[in-house]
Amino acid sequence: MNIPVIQESTHNPAQAVVDEICPAGEPWVRTLKRGQTFRIVDLEGNQAVDTLFFRAEDPLERYSAADTIRIQRQLYLGNGSILYSNCGNAMLTIVADTCGRHDTLGGACSAESNTTRYALEKYPMHNCRDNFLHALAHEADCERIGLSKRDLSSNINFFMNVPVTEAGGLEFVDGISAPGKYVEMRAEMDVLVLISNCPQLNNPCNAYNPTPIRLLVWDPQ
Repeated sequence: MNIPVIQESTHNPAQAVVDEICPAGEPWVRTLKRGQTFRIVDLEGNQAVDTLFFRAEDPLERYSAADTIRIQRQLYLGNGSILYSNCGNAMLTIVADTCGRHDTLGGACSAESNTTRYALEKYPMHNCRDNFLHALAHEADCERIGLSKRDLSSNINFFMNVPVTEAGGLEFVDGISAPGKYVEMRAEMDVLVLISNCPQLNNPCNAYNPTPIRLLVWDPQ
């Protein structure tokens, strides 16, 4: 298990070229250029941020949970972690982190998983997979590179706490984040960022209360 390492950032929000709020339960899309730095801020604490990354020029290359875990021999992400693609290339590097640990295994909630895990009447509830699908259909950056539902793979859950039990199972438990905690990444290639600011209401990953996040981007210094 990773030992959390807290690393503050030197970036000034006033100098960011992008500074946006993603409302609770909504998707967000942005293309980052190589060398840019990207920060996700957990504004109110315990918010799960489901995130996918794709190579901007060739979306067949995308973030790979399996390669990221295998190459670094770590289940959780934190300061210094490299996010690898399915081609074994570095996509982003975590360069600052005040939370300390981020999930790679829990995946995105969906109508089907809500039904299986909780109850049949949960099927119509808003979920991360629907957020991803909405963005793929309506966001210009996604349409431009031809992303479809076939491209949705295992995502990162920033700020989410999903311990692995001794029996190899997963537990969805209270987060270890807090208001104002953030994670910051440097893009090692041009990447498209696809986020679902998780609307989950059935487990404590969002403290049963989805909240907004802040998203900032800086050009290379």
